Amino acid sequence: QVQLVESGGGLVQSGGSLRLACQATGNIFSIGAMRWYRQAPGKQRDLVAVIDSAGGTDYGDFVKGRFAISRDDAKKMVYLQMHRLEYEDTAVYYCHTDVASGRWRTYIGYWGQGTQVTVSS
Repeated sequence: QVQLVESGGGLVQSGGSLRLACQATGNIFSIGAMRWYRQAPGKQRDLVAVIDSAGGTDYGDFVKGRFAISRDDAKKMVYLQMHRLEYEDTAVYYCHTDVASGRWRTYIGYWGQGTQVTVSS
């Protein structure tokens, strides 16, 4: 069984910074792309950032150079460093990772439970 556990959320003032972390645990053979999504109340879940197994990255347009995604494959972790946070960044942030596990080592996407980020204006 694969689990993703996020950490690092919290309350921060506008203009501040936070670093989110997500660790994958369980019977893992390989990790593919790793992503961060976010969902604000009453809104759809949006892709914030993605990093592939080669280290290539992509970001949602709203990031505007403020966030950086990184990964540590040895620790099976993905990070999201967020700077110049704005009130509109307030949301629950979710980790999503493609993991190959089990007998057939098929890649399956897993979600974390989410971590709340609240930015005060």
